[in-house]
Amino acid sequence: MNELTPTTRALAWCLHLLVVGLAGLAAVRSVTDHAPDAPAVVAVAAGLVVVYAVGPLLPVIRRSRRAAACWLAGVGAVWLGLLALTADGVWVAFPLYFLLLHLLPRRSGLFAVAATALAAITAFAAHQEILTVAVVVGPALGAAVAVAVVRGYQALYRESERRRRLIEELTATRADLAAAQHAAGVLEERERLAREIHDTLAQGLSSIQLLLRAAERALPGRPEAAAGHVGRARQAAVDNLAEARRFVAALAPPALEGTSLAGALERLCASTSAQHPLAVRFHVTGQPVPLPAPHRTALLRIAQSALSNTVRHAAARHAEVTLSYLGDRVAVDVVDDGAGFDPERTGTPNPGTGGFGLPAMRARVRALGGTLIVESAPGRGTALAAQLPVSGVPSVPSPSDDEERP
Repeated sequence: MNELTPTTRALAWCLHLLVVGLAGLAAVRSVTDHAPDAPAVVAVAAGLVVVYAVGPLLPVIRRSRRAAACWLAGVGAVWLGLLALTADGVWVAFPLYFLLLHLLPRRSGLFAVAATALAAITAFAAHQEILTVAVVVGPALGAAVAVAVVRGYQALYRESERRRRLIEELTATRADLAAAQHAAGVLEERERLAREIHDTLAQGLSSIQLLLRAAERALPGRPEAAAGHVGRARQAAVDNLAEARRFVAALAPPALEGTSLAGALERLCASTSAQHPLAVRFHVTGQPVPLPAPHRTALLRIAQSALSNTVRHAAARHAEVTLSYLGDRVAVDVVDDGAGFDPERTGTPNPGTGGFGLPAMRARVRALGGTLIVESAPGRGTALAAQLPVSGVPSVPSPSDDEERP
């Protein structure tokens, strides 16, 4: 391994106490057994503890393999001296196994553990003056247990680190996904609000502008006509003020409050006929069915935008709006006898000149899985048909949906 596997503070303190305790045990036993070399054993055991204590106190031991190897060599040399004086020094080999495996590279650690076990077996056999199975098994089994424990701990640590990195990557991915979804939601909401503003406030302000221009042309010769245009412009301003307040309070079209889609379309046709020199007739065909709120809103907005375009650009005298219930579909058709245009040559939207109408209509019907067809030609009027599917669409019908009739 190129880097040391981190250990917990509890494990480190247990190892420190084990070294000190086993060295102290060797010294105490030599004193209690009245061994002739007891002073030497006590001195060497104390020296082992002192040399060992240098490692935890020097950070360089944990950072440098070379420094760790030098320190381990010093600890091993003092331990060999203790082992030469007393057979009890063999027990210190067990914590040394863990130190060697932790601080040295993989192969070097295994070789050092094998050499330490061989030294422990040899010295123990020399003190016992006999080589038995128990003499060999003790140090060898301790070495095997140490290797298994350290390798198992390192494997668990690597697996833990791998899972930690996976969790961090997953957390980062979820954060990126949430940010992307938030950005997409913001863009979608901006597009929706742009369509709402275009189909309501912008169209209403355009209507007010046309009415005020008509009033301006009527002055000073026809003050009564000018007053009528101003009155209609004032009413349009009131309606648009209600729309603006709706953006603050809620996002349900005021025109649909307390009435059906057919009723809202009929009022739209009546107000357009009253405010502009355009006769608009409204028709309903088919068997009315309850419609979800998004469908009602979209069809009303499309009709508003289509009639606004007719007033502003078509110079038409007559228009017809038809609401059709076609079983699994519902459609709104707007037809006028105006100047017409080439649908293939419609320009891109421009904040100064407009051009948002058809893209906004297409976006509305596309969001609800519907279709929008525009048929027109210069001098031949315009026919617009918007269809939305209603079969299988969950809806909570409002009281006004029980009778989708004007």
